[in-house]
Amino acid sequence: MRVSYDWLKTMVQVPDDPAELVREFVRTGTEVEAVDTVGESFDRVVTAQVVTKTAHPDSDHLWVCQVDVGRFNLGEDGEPAPLQIVCGAQNFEAGDHIVTALVGAKLPGGVEIKKGKLRGQVSAGMNCSERELGLSSDHAGIWILPEDAPVGVPLAEYLGTADTVLDCEITPNRPDCLSMIGIAREVGAIYDRDITVDLPSIKAETGTPAPEALSVRVDDPELCSRYVARIVRGVQVGPSPDWLVRRLAALNIRSHNNIVDVTNYVMMLTGQPLHAFDLATFAERGGRRSVVVRAAVEGERFTTLDGVERELAAGMGLITDGERPVALAGVMGGMDSEIEDHTVDVLVESACFNAGRTSHTSRDLSLISDASIRFERQVDETGCADVADLACALIEEVAAGAVAPDRVDVYPSPRAIEPVSLRLARVHALTGADIEPAFIERALTRLGCTVEVADEGFLVTPPSFRPDLPREIDLIEEVLRLWGMDRVEATLPAARNHIGGLTREQHQVRRIGGILRACGLSEATSFSFAAPDDLSRLHMGDEGLGAPVVLMNPLVAEQTEMRRSLLPGLLRSVAYNEAHGTPNILLYEVGTLFHGREHASLPREVRSVAGVLSGVAAEDTWNQKHKPLRFFDAKGVVEELLSQLRVEKVQMRPAEGDAYAFLQPGRAAEVLSGGSVLGWVGEVHPDALASLDISLPVAAFELNLEQLLRAARGQERYQVFSSFPSVDVDVAIVVGEEVSYQDLVRRIESAGGRLLAGVRLFDVYRDPVRVGPGKKSMAFSLTYQATDHTLTGEEVERAHEKLVAKVLRAVKGEVRA
Repeated sequence: MRVSYDWLKTMVQVPDDPAELVREFVRTGTEVEAVDTVGESFDRVVTAQVVTKTAHPDSDHLWVCQVDVGRFNLGEDGEPAPLQIVCGAQNFEAGDHIVTALVGAKLPGGVEIKKGKLRGQVSAGMNCSERELGLSSDHAGIWILPEDAPVGVPLAEYLGTADTVLDCEITPNRPDCLSMIGIAREVGAIYDRDITVDLPSIKAETGTPAPEALSVRVDDPELCSRYVARIVRGVQVGPSPDWLVRRLAALNIRSHNNIVDVTNYVMMLTGQPLHAFDLATFAERGGRRSVVVRAAVEGERFTTLDGVERELAAGMGLITDGERPVALAGVMGGMDSEIEDHTVDVLVESACFNAGRTSHTSRDLSLISDASIRFERQVDETGCADVADLACALIEEVAAGAVAPDRVDVYPSPRAIEPVSLRLARVHALTGADIEPAFIERALTRLGCTVEVADEGFLVTPPSFRPDLPREIDLIEEVLRLWGMDRVEATLPAARNHIGGLTREQHQVRRIGGILRACGLSEATSFSFAAPDDLSRLHMGDEGLGAPVVLMNPLVAEQTEMRRSLLPGLLRSVAYNEAHGTPNILLYEVGTLFHGREHASLPREVRSVAGVLSGVAAEDTWNQKHKPLRFFDAKGVVEELLSQLRVEKVQMRPAEGDAYAFLQPGRAAEVLSGGSVLGWVGEVHPDALASLDISLPVAAFELNLEQLLRAARGQERYQVFSSFPSVDVDVAIVVGEEVSYQDLVRRIESAGGRLLAGVRLFDVYRDPVRVGPGKKSMAFSLTYQATDHTLTGEEVERAHEKLVAKVLRAVKGEVRA
């Protein structure tokens, strides 16, 4: 919101130095992004006088002029000298006082004045019209100043239009501050000063009353809570007066014509968006014209004021004349009903449109306007009628219009505002400050509240333009921000016998992060939002992940759902890093997933831990070459994590079927503990990687955090360490390909009894001739050790023969010689 300091001065007493007000704004919660000086756009634009005017030798409509710009142009002798400017206007003569833009001037619309030639004649500037300076819609010719106008004076100085403008960042909960009156009220509350706003009133009402000439119907009550329409007849459309143009220019609004300028002026003054229609463009039936507010139908087309034909979605708000659309409700008017030079009768609309519907319409169509910004933050519907009257009074003043008696006001459900109890004890308890009751009463009254003294404090009725004050805590916040949060003394919170600390679960989650970082992975944090095709692009199924949780108001078109897996986000990080020249990526993330449930108001939230490994673990050196990270590297990270957390009865089985179509067959496994599936680990399928433009292999894992924490053990089970020597025995067992390493190790450990201290696989050998087709030889190093004595050769031999016999029977294998 741009705030004109000169305009603000007319409503409330402000400090002479704008910097002081900026400090107070920042202290009370209104950020000021910039402080500009209006008139800088007129830099190198000066008053001038035409010395000579001669016809261009090579043109029948151009003039070569010598223009005196005073001290702004010096000749070779250092004395003031006129500029030569080629001009195409026809409405001036030698001796006229005009406005000239010098070389280097930047005019509204991005026009920069440069020295050049027009049909062979040097032109070192431009003689300007009011429209070219953004001061009027008049473009009949160059701007002719009075005869007594000085020469060589900066235009801003001559006009007295130099103004300081504060560019304020208004928070979404303060729609009242999107207006000059709202800002003045805020200043009055900060400095405890009265505000005065001189508003014109309608002088006379003549002609056919508006209700007899116009009907208004709201077909969609949820779209529009109030619609006020007034008629002004016999207007004279033309340029706006200087005072109106200057105030709009200070707020960066270009002048169009006096009717449109009035609607923009009133919107900036009051915060209520208005729209002016050419009444003659509305269809007439039975001597009356109609306004119908309805929702658009899917695929309906409409051409807005910017000349773009737009395809509308079902539910978007439309203003129609009963037959055809004339405006997008709360966003922008239409081409066919805009105010033109020939407009005679004007329909003034002052309405309140639904905030959510307006926001969706403007964003879905990428059509954000000053009006839509205000409607989506909620407009004060109780003021619609008064604002319409104000607009009509101004049109009567600047366009000589005749205001029709009465108005059409569709307001089926007037809003009632309930008073709020404000307890002094509660104010002091929450703020930690002894704020005087007199200050509380004054501050809230300055903000527009009605304050009555009550038993425990006050009974406060918030104003209709402050929808953000429905509760006692909101009023306390307003009091504190005006009193000054910096005045609250810093104290420690009261506590008795309270000892802080992390829960077991928090400790375990932190430990998981520490283990994964020790394995070389870096922590990542991705968005909780996801694209609707995140899972399908990777060929991930929905099984066990619930229904998608769709966002009602997504911030980004590509993030319309809540995530159901951490893998897509981590893979996007891999893709981004790879595209920016960082191929070695080892990341992990601990985050929440959202699984929608049928007939449930809230989704099921599941926490998960996931990781990705791509590239190599370290850069190659002259004496060591690292292999690319693959399945067994990810499996090793998972096994280390489970080991450190002391998860028991860990098993891994092949991950197969459509549920794991995003993983490479034969390089993927489910991770189990005691029969419960904790998650999966594997290499991501090349097709899934290609969908994200990832060229390097990626190994990944994802584990259910709740299941993992349940399986984790807090303490290691005590085991006696043997002080006696161990004996290692190697054995190679030939088994069928269907026998897995895990199954074979489990049987060896079961058959080994108490003397078997360790099992280590050190070789896998396949050869159709020596081993046999469909078979493999797996060689293990078995460690035997007793805790209470030194084993003899006979004991080891007896235990080993027993172990081998049991294992061979169980797996139908044989010992390889």
